[in-house]
Amino acid sequence: MKIFTPLEASRTLPLVRRIVADVLVRGRELQGLEREPDLTVEQQDRVGVLEGELDELCEELARLGCSFRSPDFTFGLVDFPGLIDGRPVHLCWRDDEPELRWYHEPHAGFAGRRPIPEHLLAPPAPTSP
Repeated sequence: MKIFTPLEASRTLPLVRRIVADVLVRGRELQGLEREPDLTVEQQDRVGVLEGELDELCEELARLGCSFRSPDFTFGLVDFPGLIDGRPVHLCWRDDEPELRWYHEPHAGFAGRRPIPEHLLAPPAPTSP
C-alpha cells in the first residue's frame, strides 16, 4: 500500500479530479436508471456498461493508491493513505475543494476531518549551495 505525503497526494489531484468527475457522471446516471420501475433491454445493457466503467474507474484510483468514498455519488470523496506525526491517517479531498487540505483518523471518517498542518503542505525550502 502506498503511503502519501500531503504534497504527493496533491500532485495527483489533476488526474484524480478527472477520474472522480467520470465516476460521478456514471454513478448518477446509474442511480437514475436504478430508480426506474421497468427497464428496457437497452437500459439494462446500459446498467451493465455503467457498472463496468465504474469498476474500472475505481480500480484506476486504487492503482494510484487512493480510494473513492462516496457510494451515493452526492459528491466525490477520495482518501489517500498517509502519515501525520507518525500516525496513519487518511488525507481527504472532496471534489468541490480546490486543494487537498484535510485529513482524518481512519476510524473518524469525513466528520472527523482536521486541517493538514501547514508545514506539511509547503514544499521544502531550497538549500543554499
